[in-house]
Amino acid sequence: MDSTKQRELQIAACKIRMGIIEGVYNAKSGHPGGSLGLADTVTYLYENQLKLTTDPANPADPKRDRVILSKGHNAPALYAALALRGYFPWEELKTLRKIGSRLQGHPVMSATPGVDFSTGSLGQGFSAACGMALAAKLDNAAYKTFTILGDGEIQEGQVWEAAMFAAHYKLDNLVAIVDNNNLQIDGAVDEVMSPYPIDEKFHAFGWNVICIDGHDFTQIADAFASADKNSGSGKPFVIIQKTTKGKGVSFMENKASWHGVAPNEQQYNAAMAELKSALQALGGEQP
Repeated sequence: MDSTKQRELQIAACKIRMGIIEGVYNAKSGHPGGSLGLADTVTYLYENQLKLTTDPANPADPKRDRVILSKGHNAPALYAALALRGYFPWEELKTLRKIGSRLQGHPVMSATPGVDFSTGSLGQGFSAACGMALAAKLDNAAYKTFTILGDGEIQEGQVWEAAMFAAHYKLDNLVAIVDNNNLQIDGAVDEVMSPYPIDEKFHAFGWNVICIDGHDFTQIADAFASADKNSGSGKPFVIIQKTTKGKGVSFMENKASWHGVAPNEQQYNAAMAELKSALQALGGEQP
């Protein structure tokens, strides 16, 4: 990846982080930590990877790639990525979780343009993604299905039933992304209920596996290139990405306490000042 492309992605990711903080602050509730950690992933997906509709008025184009945010509480990251792509106005991010808003605390496919499945109950989005990938196989359709899970989420038994299903039906058009920040609402994942070694578990379930730094755009690009080449392998593909919860806002980084707490006014101002400074250093303009 050349330096120009990398800088473009870094600028987009910084804007998405700003959108996350804007939304959660105005909602006075939400999940900033995991959303910030996921910003680089959704940036790459929506800015460089996905085959999306070219007509914003038709977000449900049947030829589009699907994205299922199985860890639905990280909706602020998804919403900011969709807003940056023009699915709805950027200012609408300030309506997060408000009555009558299209941007609820978890994604709602009947309300929000660009959302492919309503998620919230952990583990279930992964199963839905398996069903979409199987449907594409049965219909001889070319679209791919991408699903994003948390490392705390994979403590759910349903995840492993879905993993077994995907391997059994040879869903090589399915790409799972496990966001491994090692923190969940109750503390460290490896202390609450350790899912490790995650890579070996998926490999044992019949998946092709790659492990990356989820904040390194070169590694992210290489991982999705490998996922593209996986078609025809007869195996589903999983990207296990090591990330930092709260990435981009220094006082939120690696703190489980920011899993589901909104910043107050002082914290909001500090977070936005930090992100605006990072954006300016990259040569980006305000969203």
